[in-house]
Amino acid sequence: MNDAIVFTDFSLPGQVSFYKGKVRDVYNINNDYLVMVVSDRISAFDVVLPRGIPFKGQVLNQIAAKFLDATEDIVPNWKIAAPDPMVTVGHLCEPFKVEMVIRGYLTGHAWRQYRSGVRVLCGVPMPEGMKESQKFPSPIITPTTKAAEGHDEDISREEIIRQGLVSAEDYDMLEKYTYSLFQRGTDMAAAKGLILVDTKYEFGKKEGKIYLIDEIHTPDSSRYFYAEGYEERLAKGENQKQLSKEFVRQWLIENGFQGLEGQNVPEMTDDIVNQISDRYIELFENITGDKFIKGDINNALNRINNNILQFISERGNING
Repeated sequence: MNDAIVFTDFSLPGQVSFYKGKVRDVYNINNDYLVMVVSDRISAFDVVLPRGIPFKGQVLNQIAAKFLDATEDIVPNWKIAAPDPMVTVGHLCEPFKVEMVIRGYLTGHAWRQYRSGVRVLCGVPMPEGMKESQKFPSPIITPTTKAAEGHDEDISREEIIRQGLVSAEDYDMLEKYTYSLFQRGTDMAAAKGLILVDTKYEFGKKEGKIYLIDEIHTPDSSRYFYAEGYEERLAKGENQKQLSKEFVRQWLIENGFQGLEGQNVPEMTDDIVNQISDRYIELFENITGDKFIKGDINNALNRINNNILQFISERGNING
């Protein structure tokens, strides 16, 4: 299993800098545009796992591209083009220092807080008497700070504005965009027999204009339930059938790893890597309704590099 792309080291025209995230390799072009390569690296519990997952990068990049295109009437987004199955080229924006997390259902982090007795999350009240996975009366926004290192932290609207992380005027726009994007994602998910449970959006600014940036509505940034059987499972107190990266976390937990000190990542055999790859492809097809077409993995690094260079050559200054 040597088909996964876990690292790139391109030298692109106009390249100013290079940033390697947990999953993405990001090239700054002339301090104006970004070339983002979505690698096959996979992370869980804030740890990058030792083996990449073939086609995972393509899955995430193409889901994000689909949803960015489907929401550009709501808010401008950073994407200009996707010249390769694993690459998006877009505007370089100054990111806001918060992530807009929106929750339609009580699960995950919100449920863990609720179960411990918390009834106000990020300044937002949660009703009494709710069950795990129950739908909120209306979606709630629970922002987090964007930590350069370590974990993101919950934060309220009031604290964001008080600290000057986002102006009151801009925050009002971010909230408006977040609700509208979540509604669009909810409608698109429902058409595929899915429930968009919660997700996060990141925004930035370029020349005074707010853009939606990064990925949206992917299984790495969002949680989906299958709509069929949701009510029955809720009534019985059973776990919901999920469409997300949760299966990777569960496999790690079952093998004694939660990212805690002294714990070691379990061995990732070829069989496990293949299983995870297959699940990501299944996620793609369920979320988009499209058949997944595997990119050519022969000399994939050369393919990616050539597609980027060809795009830059053809587009000149890469105007959107």
